[in-house]
Amino acid sequence: MDASGGPGGARVVGLPATEIAARVRSGELSAVAVVRAHLAHLADVEPRIGAFRVVRAEAALAEAAAVDAAPDRSSLPLAGVPVAVKDNIAVTGETPTGGSPACPAAPASEDHPVIARVRAAGAVVLGITRMPELGLYAATDAPGAVSRNPWDTARSPAGSSGGSAAAVAAGVVPLALGNDGMGSLRLPAAACGLVTLKPGRGVVPTLPDDWSGMVENGVLATTVADLALATSLLAGERPGPPAAPAGPLRIAVSTAPLVPGVPTDGPARAAVQAVAAELRSAGHTVVRRRLVVPPGAAGGTLARWLAGADSGTEALGIDRAALQPRSRTHARIGRLVRRAGLVRPRTAERFRQRMTAFFSDVDLLLTPVTTGPPLPARPWHERSFTSNVWANARWAPWTPPWNLAGLPALVLPAGTRPEGHPLAVQFAGPPGSETRLLWLAGELERRQPWRRHAPVFDPAGAPSPASV
Repeated sequence: MDASGGPGGARVVGLPATEIAARVRSGELSAVAVVRAHLAHLADVEPRIGAFRVVRAEAALAEAAAVDAAPDRSSLPLAGVPVAVKDNIAVTGETPTGGSPACPAAPASEDHPVIARVRAAGAVVLGITRMPELGLYAATDAPGAVSRNPWDTARSPAGSSGGSAAAVAAGVVPLALGNDGMGSLRLPAAACGLVTLKPGRGVVPTLPDDWSGMVENGVLATTVADLALATSLLAGERPGPPAAPAGPLRIAVSTAPLVPGVPTDGPARAAVQAVAAELRSAGHTVVRRRLVVPPGAAGGTLARWLAGADSGTEALGIDRAALQPRSRTHARIGRLVRRAGLVRPRTAERFRQRMTAFFSDVDLLLTPVTTGPPLPARPWHERSFTSNVWANARWAPWTPPWNLAGLPALVLPAGTRPEGHPLAVQFAGPPGSETRLLWLAGELERRQPWRRHAPVFDPAGAPSPASV
């Protein structure tokens, strides 16, 4: 594999997006050379991770040539940066299938706003990444295709933005777009050792079918600087480093089980405690608080998830009879939920008010992300709806509350498990705290740099801490 992309064989694959863009803006690298190098790396690693449904080799090279010829190239924030896009976000000329082979083949006639914004900033769409059918599940697989975690190919990269996460963790792209309706950005980030932010409601344009307000678009990255830059672009804001708070933060910590009988394992709890200790060392105040999700809110979240399968088939024009058996059951139950009027706006609004009040005397909340290591990489679509729901619920109870509340939540790496899988923690905050979350993530990244790519797939062939 040739990871060079410029004069003198300068290495480009594995560089952060901010550095690639700076080199393309200056003319040190051409966008075409950058894309060619990443396509070569993709060809090398894709057979082992199964991250992509579509590789846009010719189209991406044409887009890169356009960046090189652009009169404003020297001012483009993502000049020549290759990105990957989840299979439910519209890219002109590509068919967004939502992870379902049953989706009618209708290429998108225009870019989704988030794609238009990153392209206007100079990004190049390298390919379309895999996701589980309709984005419903916490592992990424489909008939004939099981996506694999670059840190351990026997494990899943999670879901539903699993293909996007696998591509970033393997160094195929420095940035990938995805979305999060129950943790679908944060779970893959946790499984693959990445950093991500689920924005709060209304910050970034969402999908046409947003699960009654629970789905938000966002980015998976290896550095906080990349994440902050891309998030600002998606939000239509002027890029810039997150502003520092006026003083030390007051941060709550909760590790008590959210679901009775579903405890978080020792390594995940230890990661939270280690981050809490680092926060104290940095001068922040850390206090113990228990996060409680009332039964009504839990039921409201479940109702939206179930109803999303039914509304998703409508939005994509899918014949329900052609869905995978688990999804067919999911959609059937979801239709009953919708007909019964169980998706109630007041449920979400009350929980949002409750969670906003939680932050009345603390700035942020620190929690685990998952209860244990990533799920096995296997054809989960061949298993029953019940098996999938049980596996998802036991592994990922910490992420959905913030979707129902519409509040921002960020996941960042926090070490590795004894067997080598990434560990992660989650920070959540009140409305409008995206900048605060990004600033704190950047502080922790400086104090405790993480390995940016899975060891076996590290383009540099050596450890790559974020400080390098």
